[in-house]
Parts: sequence; C-alpha cells; structure tokens
Amino acid sequence: MFPSFRIRVSGLDKKAKYIMLMDIVAADDCRYKFHNSRWVMAGKADPEMPKRMYIHPDSPSTGEQWMQKVVSFHKLKLTNNIADKHGFVSSSSTATILNSMHKYQPRFHLVRANDLLKLPYSTFRTYVFKETEFIAVTAYQNEKITRLKIDNNPFAKGFRETGAGKREKK
Repeated sequence: MFPSFRIRVSGLDKKAKYIMLMDIVAADDCRYKFHNSRWVMAGKADPEMPKRMYIHPDSPSTGEQWMQKVVSFHKLKLTNNIADKHGFVSSSSTATILNSMHKYQPRFHLVRANDLLKLPYSTFRTYVFKETEFIAVTAYQNEKITRLKIDNNPFAKGFRETGAGKREKK
C-alpha cells in the first residue's frame, strides 16, 4: 500500500503482549471514475473480494516494544489479482485483493494476545481514521504521482522501465 499506513500507539500494558492487524473494507457500494479532474460515482460496486487480515510481522510483541516506535504497515501489498485466494495474510504472503476504482477504508486492529493461535478467540479493538479512506487505482493519470510511487514504493516493479510489468526493448 502506498503511501504506507503508520501509527504510534500509547497506553498499552508494557508487559502484556499484543498483536496488530489491518484490514481494508469497502467504504461504500459505488464504483468511481475520474472525470473533469475529480472523482465521481459511476455505478454500483463490483462484488467484494475475499476479506483478509494483515498481521503485522512483529506480532506478538510487548506493549513496551510497540510503544517505543512508529508501527509501519509498509509490507502490506494491495492487488487486484483474484487468483490469490488465501484468508489471513502473514508477512510472507502480503497481498490484499481490492477492486480498482472502488473506495476503501483501512482499519487498524489491536488485540491483547500472546499467541497468534489465540487470535480468533480474542477481543479486537478496532480503530478507523476517516482521513485514510482512498480509491484503489491500477494506473495513474499524473506523471508526477507515478514518479513519486517509483521513487518511494518497493512494490512498484510494474512502473519501472525494467520492472516485472514491462519488457526491455532489445
């Protein structure tokens, strides 16, 4: 996900262990298009992709460890490839499936649990930051945005001259 979701937490029990997760849900039931330099509704949303939870790779960690740094979800990868059908997403399999031209809301989850196996039976505290809502796109219309992504996003291989998405000319 670019730019990446970053958060600072406080008020945790220093000795307790916590698991941090993210998921991304549809913000509405509409499809969008970019028209006259702005986003406008363009019909009903496509069927939703399978829901996924991204487990932060440092999970579980103590409250003290989480509170001493900015927690970054920079390894969370977004895709529109429906061929990838796994449920929970770990640090080794990081793709969350989204529909292009749809609006989404990232959600941050904090779980007090000392073991990933206890995750399904634990109480989730969920936090939503309205300003993180976004429209998923597969191509940028603005060259400056494309350059920003190439320069800052390690997953932007398809945008680079010699990336996986483009063939070099011989």
